[in-house]
Amino acid sequence: MKIITVEACYAVVGLYLFVLAGRIAAERDHPRRWGSALFWTLLGVTFIGAKVLAPIIIGYFVVAMVVLAAMGQVTRGASHETSRQERVGHAERLRNRIFWPALLIPATAVVGTLILGELHHGDVWLVEPKQVTLIALSLGAMLALIVAMRTTGANVGAASREGSRLLQTLGWSLILPQMLAALGGIFAKAGVGEVVAGLVAQAVPTGVPWVAVLAYCGGMALFTMVMGNAFAAFAVITGGIGLPFIVKLHCSRPWRRISIWCRRCC
Repeated sequence: MKIITVEACYAVVGLYLFVLAGRIAAERDHPRRWGSALFWTLLGVTFIGAKVLAPIIIGYFVVAMVVLAAMGQVTRGASHETSRQERVGHAERLRNRIFWPALLIPATAVVGTLILGELHHGDVWLVEPKQVTLIALSLGAMLALIVAMRTTGANVGAASREGSRLLQTLGWSLILPQMLAALGGIFAKAGVGEVVAGLVAQAVPTGVPWVAVLAYCGGMALFTMVMGNAFAAFAVITGGIGLPFIVKLHCSRPWRRISIWCRRCC
C-alpha cells in the first residue's frame, strides 16, 4: 500500500487545469475563450483519467488538442499585470528572498529522492517507491508555493491568477515535452535502442568504462540534434547505451568499483 502515489500528484495538476479552464470560460473578453477552455479541460482529463480511460480515448483527446492548437484556438487572455513601479517596489522589499521558493524545488526533489523511498512500515509505504523522484518533485513544488505565498504575502487567489497567466503565456507548447517523451517511447518499442546498441558495440570498446560514458554522452548529444529535442533521445540512448553498457556492464557492483577507483586516485 502506498499513501502518496504519482497518480495523486497528476490529479492535483489536472484539478488546477480544470480551474484554469473555468477561469478562461468566465472571461468574456477572452479572444478564444471556448477553444482555450476546451484545450485546458482536455489536458486536465489526460492527467486525471490516464489510468482510468482507455488509451484510444486519451489518443483522441490528444488529437483534439492538436487540432485546437493548429486552428489558433489556444490563445492568451487579457493580461492584468501590475505596474512597473509596483513590481520594483516588491523587488526592493523582497530582495533575494524571492529566490527561496525556486531553490526549494530542486532541494526537496534531491532530499526526497534519497529519503522518502525508504520510509515504510511493513507493506505500507509513504510514497510509491518506483516514482519517488516525481513525487518528491511534486511535493517540492507544493512546498515552494506555500513558501512563496508566505514570503510575498499573496493569497490563494493571486497564486491561482498568476499561475493561470503563466500557463496561458506558454500555451499549447506546454504539451510538447509529453508528446516528445511519448515519441521516444515509440522509438524504444520499435527497437531503435537495440539497433543503436549493436552499432555502438561494433564501433567502440564499450568494455572500458570511460569509453562507454563517452559513447552515451556523445550519442545523447547527436540524437538530440537529429530529433531536435532531448525527450525522444533520452529513451532511445538510455535503452541502447546507458542500460546495457553502463548500468549492466559496469555498475553491477558499483560500491566495489567506486572504492577501487578511490584507492587508485588516493
